[in-house]
Amino acid sequence: MNKQQGFVSGLEGVVAAQTRLSHVDGQRGELILAGYRVEEIAPSATFEAMVFLLWHDRLPDAAELAQMHIDLAQWRMLPTAALELLQAAAAARRPAMDALRMAAAVCDIDLPDCTVDDRRCDFALLARLPTAIAAYWRLRQGKTPIPPDPALGHAANYLYMLTGASPSSARVRALETYLNTVIDHGLNASTFTARVIIATQSDMTSAVTGALGALKGPLHGGAPGPALEMVFAIGKAEHAEEYLRAKLAAGERLMGFGHRVYKVRDPRAEVLAAAAEALYAADGDRALFELAKHVEATAVRLLAEYKPGRVLQTNVEFYTALLLHGLDLPVALFTPTFAVARAAGWIAHAREQLATGRLLRPAAEYIGATGRVWREHATPAPLISSPWWQSPS
Repeated sequence: MNKQQGFVSGLEGVVAAQTRLSHVDGQRGELILAGYRVEEIAPSATFEAMVFLLWHDRLPDAAELAQMHIDLAQWRMLPTAALELLQAAAAARRPAMDALRMAAAVCDIDLPDCTVDDRRCDFALLARLPTAIAAYWRLRQGKTPIPPDPALGHAANYLYMLTGASPSSARVRALETYLNTVIDHGLNASTFTARVIIATQSDMTSAVTGALGALKGPLHGGAPGPALEMVFAIGKAEHAEEYLRAKLAAGERLMGFGHRVYKVRDPRAEVLAAAAEALYAADGDRALFELAKHVEATAVRLLAEYKPGRVLQTNVEFYTALLLHGLDLPVALFTPTFAVARAAGWIAHAREQLATGRLLRPAAEYIGATGRVWREHATPAPLISSPWWQSPS
């Protein structure tokens, strides 16, 4: 847009970029990923195929998909500097997102000649983020990190590096469906951060590290954990209505329901509900899944009763929590696991922004004081005469 606009709080509704990567229609409950409806492609494609789709605007043929596996496999091992940072973070008991941000910043340390146009850094970042999360979590448990298996794909390797056990096909499919579902979602806060950074012609590592910093904030990264905690607190289906009514009567929010963009059911919730059902049927606690379904139905019904006129449907967090719990991931790794997927979208958006050659530079409306007059005062004597790094004698 060339026309100067007035102040819009939070840039709500302001178009700052054009993208071919994803389209979110909150009124119709649609998410389109590079031309495909999320419910069509996410349950079937491999994560590597989804990455290729975002990065090249088409699905790969067999040879290209095989090469994508090879390109990611060769970059999964962490540089020594990243592993040392993770060891220090684990010793300090830092949150997992802090550890991931630290490790991401040095993921290109063995690529000192990697320019902003060098795609090796794209692969290194995408391949090494799950390795960093798995290594950090094992270090936190006093265990030795497990190196990646070059024979395994992206999703399978993540599960393998966390546990040391080869995951079942049902578990790999469940995680791949999750990664595919959240790989991109319009111009959200972390994606916008990545585009702003790369628009300065900085580098991909800075863009992804900045995006991780934005994702860490609870207003963006979300908190899927509480949605699951609510299901556990209810415990039995017959307790659901009483528990939920008490929360609503107290003015509390029901976690996993309502979305800022979607005014109908979040399409990602549909995909993840089906993925969770398949996982729990093949390799999980079916009773927990049935309880969650009952809690969801009761919550949607009561929200319509207590908040008429507002459409508060199930969002992606509800079934994210159930699915990732079914994969035995701790709550502390829910947001880092989201980053494993979204990094592919961040990189695609950064490349798209670079191609425009434009700096992202919005204006600010000044609301401060005016008319102040400077009056020079006597310059005070310095408190110390020695440099700051020397102790005064």
